[in-house]
Amino acid sequence: MSTVLAVLRPALSSVNKKLTRAVVLYPTKPFLAVEKQIGLERWLRGREQCQKLAAADAVIVSFGKSGRTWLRVLISRFYQLEYGLPEWLIGFDNFHYLNRAIPKIFFTHDNYVKDYSGNHDTKADYYSKKVVLLVRHPADVAVSQYHQWRYRMRDRKKTINAYPEEEVSIFDFVRNHPAGLEKTIDFMNGWARERDRLGAFMILRYEDLKADTAGKLDDVTRFIGTPGDRTSLDGAVAYASFENMRKLEAANTSWLTGGRMKARDPNNPESFKTRRGKVGGFRDYFTDAEADAILAYVDAQLDPVFGYGRQTAKAETLAASA
Repeated sequence: MSTVLAVLRPALSSVNKKLTRAVVLYPTKPFLAVEKQIGLERWLRGREQCQKLAAADAVIVSFGKSGRTWLRVLISRFYQLEYGLPEWLIGFDNFHYLNRAIPKIFFTHDNYVKDYSGNHDTKADYYSKKVVLLVRHPADVAVSQYHQWRYRMRDRKKTINAYPEEEVSIFDFVRNHPAGLEKTIDFMNGWARERDRLGAFMILRYEDLKADTAGKLDDVTRFIGTPGDRTSLDGAVAYASFENMRKLEAANTSWLTGGRMKARDPNNPESFKTRRGKVGGFRDYFTDAEADAILAYVDAQLDPVFGYGRQTAKAETLAASA
């Protein structure tokens, strides 16, 4: 029975959060302006996140569409193999209740914590935690965000997170709308400014995880305090292949993952959570002039600590060729 309850914790937690919000928000609709309703909902979501953050042993934070689901599957499979656990997805504390050696890991996009804590200009809420910041090239992130917004995002999420309410072109979304590159880069720069104040902090680039998946997964599991066997690492890499994750999503087991892995339209590849996973794939959606404009904006705005500037990219390419 304890095993069943543990593996169902993510789904039960998701249902409980939605019910709690509904109980609080629904009676206020006739009395509060839209802006006040949005503020109240963000505060409630922030309270939920702060409760998990306070109890967490480690935090994995990322902007949306940076590869978090892939990393979650990798970590889940690693713990399944290392500790002999059922084949379910890790969801904060469900694996911890199966084996106390596994830490409580809070996966977050850092959307709402500040709405509850009031720490809008710092990452003070995270200072005492082990934090893995998963990042990806902002152009690839913004393109994936466009497809998330267009094919997967619920209307309420669009409203409370200031995404477009009406149709816009992919270039206008990525380059000109505040929800595109601007929001992605602001998020990354906010963490870069605070990196020296965080007690235990690791930057993990999606591109590096793609290039050496087992090695980077090993780095992450060691950082959060659970180093493991090479067999478990290699098994996790094989299990979390793009093809297998597509199969998992197509099998529609999202009720066990809090709704995370579910295609909105099985006939539309762009509606899948596991969409493409391609490094530099943003170029496929733009003309050369548009891609240059996007890269110029990234060059001018993004903190160089992430290594996504053109000069850094050229140096990495030359080194790889050599």
